[in-house]
Amino acid sequence: MEYLQLIIDSYAGYGGYLWEEISNPSWHNYLYWLVGISGFFFGIEWLRPWRKDQPPFRKDFWLDVFYMFFNFFLFSLIIYNAASNVVVHVFNNALAAIGIPNLLAFEVMSWPLWAHLLLGFVVRDFVQWWIHRLLHKVPRLWEFHKVHHSVEEMGFAAHLRYHWMENVVYRSLEYIPLALIGIGLRDFFIIHIFTLALGHFNHSNIRLKLGVLKYVFNNPQMHIWHHAYELPHDRQEGVNFGLSLSLWDYLFGTSYIPYEGKDIKLGFPGVESFPKDFVKQNLHGIRLPQKKKKTPISLKRLA
Repeated sequence: MEYLQLIIDSYAGYGGYLWEEISNPSWHNYLYWLVGISGFFFGIEWLRPWRKDQPPFRKDFWLDVFYMFFNFFLFSLIIYNAASNVVVHVFNNALAAIGIPNLLAFEVMSWPLWAHLLLGFVVRDFVQWWIHRLLHKVPRLWEFHKVHHSVEEMGFAAHLRYHWMENVVYRSLEYIPLALIGIGLRDFFIIHIFTLALGHFNHSNIRLKLGVLKYVFNNPQMHIWHHAYELPHDRQEGVNFGLSLSLWDYLFGTSYIPYEGKDIKLGFPGVESFPKDFVKQNLHGIRLPQKKKKTPISLKRLA
């Protein structure tokens, strides 16, 4: 009953928050930041495209726009917000049962704002880099991640095309390391908006000379190779895993930019037959129980 009430409260609370977001635009409003940042990158793609032959309304543009709003808002309303609250509640109860009040290793909220935001951003991105590698390495997780790699023409909106299970995987595995430094599951507003803008930038059809900053921040010319259809023979599990920072790929030897790859083929072997619509893509990788086939009786064995 306790968990049922928690689910009800989570839905009601998030529903109220979502309506507040839509009906009251403000500087602290995630929805309109998403709209504004998306419009900004769409405008740059239109005016100064890197791939000049690619139209602004590229292949699957509207599918990716729907993914943006689904994964940013609707999925949380439908399932994730309530489910995550229950998981965290169960986890904290389990800790309390063995005498551990919380996982906090050291308190960062007393630090200057810039310091704990910077630490939260770097730790979160580092954890996500390893999770991203898992999505490519573990076959079951790769089936979910294929949705993101089914993009065949790159643009800013491709950033948020991903299977709903990725939300579950990322947030679940993020929880413990972020809780250790007092960050928790709830993102800081500034971090969330900053990473949203960087993610849009990494997937956008633009070219920006970063100089030495390319070794720190991910960028379209690097990330395009992460989506390459053909990977090097010795790197079949992927390259350039950075989400916001390219730093981790250079440190751990997973960086790969053989040449400017603006016209390379995107996807993965088999993408041609991969589901094209939203529903089928989000059912992909979920194995439904199958009825066992009855083994036919051999007449020879009965003889």
